[in-house]
Amino acid sequence: MSSVVHHRTTTVNNLEVFYREAGDPQAPVVVLLHGFPTSSHMFRNLIPALADRYRVIAPDHIGFGQSAMPTPEEFPYSFDALTEITAGLLDQLGVNRFAMYVQDYGAPVGWRLALSDPQRVSAIITQNGNAYVDGFVKSFWDGLFAYAQAPGPRTEAPVRGALSADATRWQYVNGVADPSLVSPDNWVHDQALLDRPGNDEIQLQLFRDYPTNVDLYPAVQQYFRESQVPLLAVWGANDEIFGPDGARAFQHDLPDAEIHLVESGHFALESHLDVIADHIRDFLSRVLD
Repeated sequence: MSSVVHHRTTTVNNLEVFYREAGDPQAPVVVLLHGFPTSSHMFRNLIPALADRYRVIAPDHIGFGQSAMPTPEEFPYSFDALTEITAGLLDQLGVNRFAMYVQDYGAPVGWRLALSDPQRVSAIITQNGNAYVDGFVKSFWDGLFAYAQAPGPRTEAPVRGALSADATRWQYVNGVADPSLVSPDNWVHDQALLDRPGNDEIQLQLFRDYPTNVDLYPAVQQYFRESQVPLLAVWGANDEIFGPDGARAFQHDLPDAEIHLVESGHFALESHLDVIADHIRDFLSRVLD
């Protein structure tokens, strides 16, 4: 397996965008889209596991990781805006067709990319990346949706808890049978970035925008039905953010979707990298030209 990973920065819409890239520039492209509260750092081990066969590109969303972090007054933090930057990056890199791996926030970005140009997406791998209300674990989401519906001091206080060090650690270890498999570097790294001055307001703005993703689900599901895009759902079965019903739901509209539940949580790559990489390599070898 190739282990040469390049760490690059380019400018899209006057903003610096950081991305990791590996593999043959002429190989089929796999785009890795990260979730909250992390960055392309979550793919640091998956990239070399795929790069012997594929050109792998993993960007940091604006406001995350090593990409630019303009203030909410300087950039309209929304999932539409994050998608626009991602699309601009892919255009700049000459990526006309790609498979995508989506997780958490990466899913609504990926769905928007697909809706804007369905022919551009060759295959989808979703790892705890939701597209159905079936996937929401109500106890986790009630507070966020209450805040998005009526922002204010009363509703904001609970969601600010999601920005705490305890909450970040919980996302990594909850549901993992052997937490010793998960490096604490993950939540220390993510928390340092969350704690940057002003980043809390960025995350709160994205929380307020989150219902737009749910509003998009009917269109996403129609896209699935019409395209029958090859889809692999490899999912942390014990995730208390996006539960396993979210994985099974893809078969409502994609009967041939391949569903694999692993005994892990939200960031299943940390405990099940080899299992997930094997599923991805097998899937892509069969569905890509």
